[in-house]
Amino acid sequence: MVVAMARPRLHDLDALLDAAEELLAEGGEPALTIRAIAERAGAPSGSLYHAFGSRAEVLGRMWLRAARRFLVVQRAAIDEHLSGDAPGWEAAVEATVAAAAALDLLRRDAPASARVLIEHRREALIADGLSEPLTAELLDLDRELLDVLRRLAAALWGRGDREAIETVAVCVVDLPSSLLDGRRERRIDPLRALRAAVVGVLGELPGPTTRG
Repeated sequence: MVVAMARPRLHDLDALLDAAEELLAEGGEPALTIRAIAERAGAPSGSLYHAFGSRAEVLGRMWLRAARRFLVVQRAAIDEHLSGDAPGWEAAVEATVAAAAALDLLRRDAPASARVLIEHRREALIADGLSEPLTAELLDLDRELLDVLRRLAAALWGRGDREAIETVAVCVVDLPSSLLDGRRERRIDPLRALRAAVVGVLGELPGPTTRG
């Protein structure tokens, strides 16, 4: 009986994705060619096709890795404030502020990955025609991110309706994307501004609430 064996990995996948992140930071999405990524990583172009199959798959994997890294940091930040059985309103607000500031923490630990998320919209990087496994992983990630929003909404208001979840999304997605964009020169402290904005939104939306 002949046993089929998987082909050996020709180059470290993280090194290839690191190279892609560097090129994206330097020249934007047009700079991400298979040849350029391979040259930056010190690998033959065939290594990328062997590992990913296409340029679109490289970009998709790069974005997915950055988002996963962010989610790990964000969950840890939230856990510091919601570790008890019944956190009150203040703890829930602090957890939401921490979730909003998670991009700044990621920027310290993995700056290139943070720039992928801050400076580039997902739909601009990820094209159609991705492999089924990657498509499934992206859908799983979407569900995990939604779970984070639901957890915060439940801690804040004991609610999981659309209005509550959208309010949390404004705080932990929209506001950080704007205020933590390092390409914009600011005279104010972006983290202080982010905190003030999040607290302000939570105090006004999503309408009548039940606070712990």
